[in-house]
Amino acid sequence: MDVCAKLRGILKTKKIGHAGTLDPMATGVLPVFVGQATRAVSFAESGSKEYVAGLRLGLVTNTQDTSGETLAESPVTVTAEDIRAILPRFTGEIHQLPPMFSAIKVGGKKLYELARKGQEVERKSRRITVYELELLEQLGENEYLLRILCSKGTYVRTLCHDIGAALGCGGCMSSLRRTMAAGYTLADAVTLDDVQQRGEALLREVDSLFSQHGEYRITHPRVESLCRNGNAFTVHQPLADGIYRVYGMDGTFLCLSRLENGTMTSLKNFFGA
Repeated sequence: MDVCAKLRGILKTKKIGHAGTLDPMATGVLPVFVGQATRAVSFAESGSKEYVAGLRLGLVTNTQDTSGETLAESPVTVTAEDIRAILPRFTGEIHQLPPMFSAIKVGGKKLYELARKGQEVERKSRRITVYELELLEQLGENEYLLRILCSKGTYVRTLCHDIGAALGCGGCMSSLRRTMAAGYTLADAVTLDDVQQRGEALLREVDSLFSQHGEYRITHPRVESLCRNGNAFTVHQPLADGIYRVYGMDGTFLCLSRLENGTMTSLKNFFGA
């Protein structure tokens, strides 16, 4: 939200949203949506994300990262091979208990607000998916670098904490960099200074978010009128069922739609004021 507030001032608009918060110590990709593009936030935040995280073994903290209060320190005898051997246990669909230092609400209170008062409440574990998990390198005696491709709602610091617990020496997250979100990577990212200098020139077309889906172009005014009025329309071409980017006769991106049994139905419109 700090980034969004800064961008509202730079771009002179109030209509700005983002696709997923980052921990205070994290860096990396934060997709931000401006104007009509804010309609796409729900699609972006539900997608998979990739992180590169530092894992420090032998240290357990109350925040599950190195910014927190130390709860325990233990000697470390595990090797890189020991870590690689245990990672499959944390790959695939798993259950994860959200940390107390998180923005999840319980009884109308954010967990981190309760945690700062020294309180701990019962939380329900959540089902998440870790699609890929690999050890990239060893950075120091007890410091390792992991790459994680995971679903929405995954707490990487909890993953580090749980890996440390499974290894018997404890662990926490020492760094976090989001390398991909909503299909955008570090190569696509710009800095706030870049935006300060170039402003709206850096904005991408909203349909770039849906580049993984096929394209459908309307070729008849009546069909475009139906689409712009929010109505479904019939597609006569032999196209496979699925999700499509729908464009008007002049090439304007109109909506993201689903084609099923020859009928195109809008999922989200991106035209109009």
